[in-house]
Amino acid sequence: MRRRLTVPLLALVVLLSAACAGATSQSSAPMPASAGAADASKANIPTLQNSAPAEGIASLAAPERDLIVTANVAMKSDDPWKTADSAKDIARRFGGSVLGLSESINNDRRSANLIVRVPADRFDDAVAALKQLDGEVISSSVDAKDVTDQLVDLDARLTALRAEESRYLQLFASAKTVDEMLKVQLALSQLRQQIEQLAAQQKTTKDRVAYSTITLSVASTAEPVPGPLAKWDPSRTFTTAIAAFASVLRFVADLAIWMLVFAWVPLLVLASVFVATRARRRVPAA
Repeated sequence: MRRRLTVPLLALVVLLSAACAGATSQSSAPMPASAGAADASKANIPTLQNSAPAEGIASLAAPERDLIVTANVAMKSDDPWKTADSAKDIARRFGGSVLGLSESINNDRRSANLIVRVPADRFDDAVAALKQLDGEVISSSVDAKDVTDQLVDLDARLTALRAEESRYLQLFASAKTVDEMLKVQLALSQLRQQIEQLAAQQKTTKDRVAYSTITLSVASTAEPVPGPLAKWDPSRTFTTAIAAFASVLRFVADLAIWMLVFAWVPLLVLASVFVATRARRRVPAA
């Protein structure tokens, strides 16, 4: 009886041991990636998936625009020429150059007009320095023109023309007759002309973007000083009077000559009218 009970008990113990070993092996197996990511998110642990949106936001940052910036400043100064010289020094100090300068005097009042260009990144500093010159700022204005799209279009057209030029060069190398070579050469010449024109336009536009232009107009604040009164000179007055009298006499003499030459015309007209009137009176009434 005891042997019959012992065998089933031994079998039950073996089954329980096998079940425990299976559970232990499952708990030591590697955890799936999805479960690990979920646990990491619950524990606020940064993962590779969390870093992707930050890179996307950085790539969408707005690029800088290409602007042609110009400024006009009008001032009044006691000595406009000296102010213009100081403005030239300011332009050179900020890495710029003088494009034009004109100085004039009108009624003992000086004026100056100056055109300078400075690097675009020093534009604000240069304008501020010009406004600090001796004198009074009357007006100032700043204008900006966006040429970003124009430069992009020029770059695209140049790329296309240069690619077309490369294809024509390949055709020129593979040409078999003189006629084919001449036709390809003509096309290449036209393409090269277009490329040079667009490249020059692109360079000029980029140069205007890189350097901003400032126009400075300086007027004088000093009132014109009246000159000394001229001394009275009787001899000059007498000479002027004689000259005027001679002019009057010459006019009268010219008028008399004209009347003498053309006086017979009205006399002839009057004589004709008189003769016609007498002739009508002599005609007997019907």
